[in-house]
Amino acid sequence: MRDWQPFLGLPLWVWLFVFPTLLALYCLWQGPKAAQFLRPVWRFLDKVYNAAGVIAACFMVLILLLIIGQMIARWSNLTFPGSTEYAGYSMAATSFFALAYTLTHGGHIRVSVLLNLNDHTKFWLDALAMFIAAITATYFARYAIKTNVMSEMLNDRTQGQDFVPEWLLTFFGMFANAPSKWGDMWAQTASEWVYTPVWLPQLPMSIGTVLLAIAIWDYLTRLLALRETQIKGEILE
Repeated sequence: MRDWQPFLGLPLWVWLFVFPTLLALYCLWQGPKAAQFLRPVWRFLDKVYNAAGVIAACFMVLILLLIIGQMIARWSNLTFPGSTEYAGYSMAATSFFALAYTLTHGGHIRVSVLLNLNDHTKFWLDALAMFIAAITATYFARYAIKTNVMSEMLNDRTQGQDFVPEWLLTFFGMFANAPSKWGDMWAQTASEWVYTPVWLPQLPMSIGTVLLAIAIWDYLTRLLALRETQIKGEILE
């Protein structure tokens, strides 16, 4: 963890691993009292997961529209440059934005053979599995963001035929710069279309993995505070 830079005076790994673990231990210790304290946070996070699911659904609809556009272009003897790349980006965005929503609605495959031995073993094995998953997802999220940053630093561009308007890059760049720089950024923005920088389609990966890590830590605290898993699979009739 030598490359985990300090954040607000503490190494980043302390914020990402130590503090969430302490919060989980607090939930295990206090139980219902911790649940009462965290319930407003849980309600807010549920809305965030649902919003991510809606965004994933929108990207899925976008894939359909791109396919229809490709069909119309083929029938009209027209070209639709970059359509394959746009569809690939949309598919990746659908997958990553749906991670947290799918987890919280019991859509992920969970092997429960050992969990069914008895209630006591089930609780501790479930908590251990959730803790390991939270650690793994947090690592994944951290390095997804690092990949995003490296792509921007190297100014890596797509090798396909897809283009994006320059103002779109400026819009997303605002979130990585201080408000005092926004005026200069827009003043230097042209109305041209440029090759897609790789960091742009990588953004859903970073956002989706961060939401997944938060969701696993979140449902770990719910499990420890309420003494039973809150991940309920949807029953289809």
